[in-house]
Amino acid sequence: MVVAALLTGCQEKSTNSDAQLHLDTLASSDTLTTHLKPFDPSLPTIGLLMYNGVLQSEVVATSDVFAKLSEDGQQLFNVITIAETTNPITTEEGLRLLPDYTFENSPKLTAIFVPSAYDMWSQVHNEKIVNFIKEKNKEVDFVVSNCGGAQLIGESGIADGHKIVTWIGGGPDLQKEYPNLLVQDENEVTYIRDGRFLSSNGNLASYISALELLEIMSSPEHRKFVESYLYLDRLQNWGR
Repeated sequence: MVVAALLTGCQEKSTNSDAQLHLDTLASSDTLTTHLKPFDPSLPTIGLLMYNGVLQSEVVATSDVFAKLSEDGQQLFNVITIAETTNPITTEEGLRLLPDYTFENSPKLTAIFVPSAYDMWSQVHNEKIVNFIKEKNKEVDFVVSNCGGAQLIGESGIADGHKIVTWIGGGPDLQKEYPNLLVQDENEVTYIRDGRFLSSNGNLASYISALELLEIMSSPEHRKFVESYLYLDRLQNWGR
């Protein structure tokens, strides 16, 4: 019996040791947990609308800007993606993105970013997307459209009487389709703000709309910090 007890004790010790080793191995190889930013209800929430065919730069740009921590390492915003369903979204460029929330369970937003696709017909004629924008407009402080996202803003009617800009070459048609919008000359205007509505030409210009809103919602100092984090000065000096 003594021998049996000793053997059992050794086995338990060995099992516990193996289990701890396994946990330690998982912890050392876990590159996900340390990068997860918890949803904090006390923070402003930035909602990134997504749908199949979306231009991925217009989703990534906003996330890139608002997900950066403060200079002292504090999380300043919740950044979430929202789509009609939980199915993965395939961007125009082929990247697959998994939405955080759907139209049904989206939390309250502080700002919503409306991106574009090369073909906006499906989105403009999707009542669920248009109605989601209408409903979120009632609660958000800011609405941002990039590129052809301006068509969804026009279809929703939430920015009638306000200035807006779209992709280069798309202004005349946007004005014709939505005469109540004050469409700006996209050949001259890259970004514009009219009250709580912001818009840009899209693609990499989406960084401009994101940075402009970031400054409004935080400070010029934090914007400069994020710009330095992104090495934007290297792009601005590129080719000079």
